[in-house]
Amino acid sequence: MRTAITNDVKVIVETAYQNDQFTAHKSQHMFAYRITIENQGEHTIKLLRRHWHVIDSVFGHSEVEGEGVVGLQPVLEPGENHQYVSGCALQSPFGKMYGSYLMERQMDGKHFEVKIPEFTLIVPHLSN
Repeated sequence: MRTAITNDVKVIVETAYQNDQFTAHKSQHMFAYRITIENQGEHTIKLLRRHWHVIDSVFGHSEVEGEGVVGLQPVLEPGENHQYVSGCALQSPFGKMYGSYLMERQMDGKHFEVKIPEFTLIVPHLSN
């Protein structure tokens, strides 16, 4: 589990290798990650956008950017959290991800960035 706190927003990342999703003919390794976003501040915030950096140890760096997370732009009151699950397919058994969320403070429309901590994606039997 990886955690980061930026601008009173806590982001927790948990990962899991999806062994049943491995496709040998495509040489793809599927990883799931669960993200918990917790508003530890005093103001209501809204998640507007995400920006991911995905590093595959063989095939290099790619970026994913877009509105919201899994089709949502959650609004978080102080003390509330939002959790979602998504996934990433890698061609190699090793990789990592990190990124940021663009958030908006609802009372004045101020935008700010929240860090998504870097986390590794490793096929379990290779991490021993």
